Amino acid sequence: MNIIGIIPARYASTRFPGKPLVDINGKSMIQRVYEQALKAALLNYVVVATDDDRIANHVKEFGGNVVLTASNHQSGTDRCAEVVSKESAFDIAINIQGDEPYIDPSQIDLLASCFQEADTQIATLIKEIKDNEELFNNNTPKVLLNTYREAIYFSRATLPFLRGIPSEKWLEHHKFYKHIGIYGYRSEILKALTGLPVSPLEKAESLEQLRWIENGYRIKTAETVVETLAIDEPKDLQKVNHLKQNFKSNG
Repeated sequence: MNIIGIIPARYASTRFPGKPLVDINGKSMIQRVYEQALKAALLNYVVVATDDDRIANHVKEFGGNVVLTASNHQSGTDRCAEVVSKESAFDIAINIQGDEPYIDPSQIDLLASCFQEADTQIATLIKEIKDNEELFNNNTPKVLLNTYREAIYFSRATLPFLRGIPSEKWLEHHKFYKHIGIYGYRSEILKALTGLPVSPLEKAESLEQLRWIENGYRIKTAETVVETLAIDEPKDLQKVNHLKQNFKSNG
């Protein structure tokens, strides 16, 4: 398998303009993500996908690979699909979030390993929920699985509902999972996904992956025990400032 790791990066973020170029302990956000991705053993190539010259020039300055993509993409998935159409040598594409400066390379490899099974179309990561604050946080998408460890639904609500059990005791009676937002796709599947219209469930939950499920695509999951930390807005920078001394792979 030839596997490409793609890091979509846009400058015009509503909540945090210029986020890919923000300084994280002496390096830009996008450089840290890129360097962590390079440490993944199963990736054959890593590239940043952006529509902004400032980001593209910066990536070139630190020696990274970059592809300029169209400015009208609605999602990182669409941006990844354009890269795959240009980089046709790759069988598998891994969509790596550009706002996780300390992403663990082992998570990328765990996701890539899902494609050792020939019938895997799409793959993503999940993590067991351990506390009630996270369980009932509507900003944390939950994942429901079938017996084949495939995702059958994603929701911002707390699912499943445990009838007859007080909510504060739900974790004692059922194993709940949250979604870790990194995806892998077979290249031909990724190209097909971009042609799908917005679906009713996707619109309701504002979760793109529901569109794929509604159209019959299967999403394989792999369970990680590693916590991720995404930078969604400026105040989140405080969370990563103390990680420099504790994070083993920050370089």
